[in-house]
Amino acid sequence: MTLKMRHLEVFNALLDAGSVSRAAERLNLTQPAVSIALSNFEAELGFRLFHRERGFFAPTKEAMLLHDKVAQGLRAISQIEKLAQDIHSGQTGAVSIATNGVLAVNFLPKLLAPFQRDHPNIRVEIKVHSSRQIASWVASHHIDIGLIDPPVPVAGLDAEIFDFECVCTMHKDDPLAALDTIHPQSLVGRSVISIITGDHMIDRQLDALLAETDTVVARNTSAYYFAIARNLVAEGNGVAILDPINGKIDLHDGVVWRPFTPRIDNSLAVITAKGQPLGQAADEILSRIRAGLRKFIN
Repeated sequence: MTLKMRHLEVFNALLDAGSVSRAAERLNLTQPAVSIALSNFEAELGFRLFHRERGFFAPTKEAMLLHDKVAQGLRAISQIEKLAQDIHSGQTGAVSIATNGVLAVNFLPKLLAPFQRDHPNIRVEIKVHSSRQIASWVASHHIDIGLIDPPVPVAGLDAEIFDFECVCTMHKDDPLAALDTIHPQSLVGRSVISIITGDHMIDRQLDALLAETDTVVARNTSAYYFAIARNLVAEGNGVAILDPINGKIDLHDGVVWRPFTPRIDNSLAVITAKGQPLGQAADEILSRIRAGLRKFIN
């Protein structure tokens, strides 16, 4: 037995509408087309579904037994079609993003909020971990999109590198705020907050500039995340060289920023699995991430 969708639709419409003419109107078919479909369905089943005598048209007991399951099946197929359409258009599903912390606080939440307003049925997960772990997750398809410090430590990944010019952040009442531009010598004797115990690419670049200019600063505080370093600055606990995403954002926390010269860069790699196309929703989020990051490139 091979059941056809059109036969099920005709049978369901006939039971609901009560006549061939009303069923035909509901299905946008001709009455002969409905009658032929019904006859073919009965032939396929091997039993009659309706009594048709002298204008009398009523379902048989067999039809009533079949009706509930047919109606349930049609609803299930309709739901499958709707789900497939939503998946195709990026309206349902899940997207996973992992970052080493640079973008977790002051970038991704602001970027993802409008996306989820547009796509309320998409579940978005944000994880924070080390760059190496994130790269491993993306390569093994456990995470859709990764945001890490370069160089990319794992093979099998597509990576787009973004280079950002860092700024010097300080409290608005700090004497440095009176300067238009901050130089290495401007920091002499000051407490400069390190990133990741002084081993971050920003700290290495700054230390090289300080050594070139024989400038001595205090390194008595470190923070694993840029957002934490900014909070320390907000409390008046020194100054910090930060990426522009965390450094330039106006959080009304008393922190201001000034350009720093010579230039210090912070690089970010946006990674996805090589040869593994993203779903519609993940691809849209990736496009939004790229567009958002480009706003911070001079």
